[in-house]
Amino acid sequence: MTSPEDFNQPIRLSRACAAVLIPQGTNITLEEGTTVLVTQALGGSVTVNVNGNLARIPASEIDALGMVPNELPTQRAQVNDGSVDEGLIWAQLETCYDPEIPINIVELGLIYRCEVVPLAENGQRVEIDMTLTAPGCGMGPILVEDIATKVRQVPNVTDVKVDLTFDPPWNSEMMSEAARLQTGMY
Repeated sequence: MTSPEDFNQPIRLSRACAAVLIPQGTNITLEEGTTVLVTQALGGSVTVNVNGNLARIPASEIDALGMVPNELPTQRAQVNDGSVDEGLIWAQLETCYDPEIPINIVELGLIYRCEVVPLAENGQRVEIDMTLTAPGCGMGPILVEDIATKVRQVPNVTDVKVDLTFDPPWNSEMMSEAARLQTGMY
């Protein structure tokens, strides 16, 4: 992601942009000239601190910060035989980040199942069962949409179904070893 040299410096928005309050999931508009501090810029979206609150700015709006999103794995993918590359699905999932924790959802252990299902009408659906670190998190629908949007970009995927489940409940043992070390939860 093209980004300012130092995220410790405030950034003034060059235009109004859409954002979502974290963890409530409430849609807001940040006005042109609003000063923000970037807390993380991963997976295309950017989490900012604005007036003491965290907000997620989607990839489609980060030009207001003077940033450009990185290329996603699917942007360089070529699959011409009609198949779905499951490795590419997982690569796309690894570009989805919890907006509060700078770790992707795969490393966090939020994905319980990811399966390619052939459809009768010659398409292929990716079915994903996932959870959240906290059941009441208002960011659940935002993460679900981020996942569906990114997985739909995988060549030959015609449909994506993402279901939230809380059985079994998420716990830190579901995180990868690297994620536990990064968060100090080992």
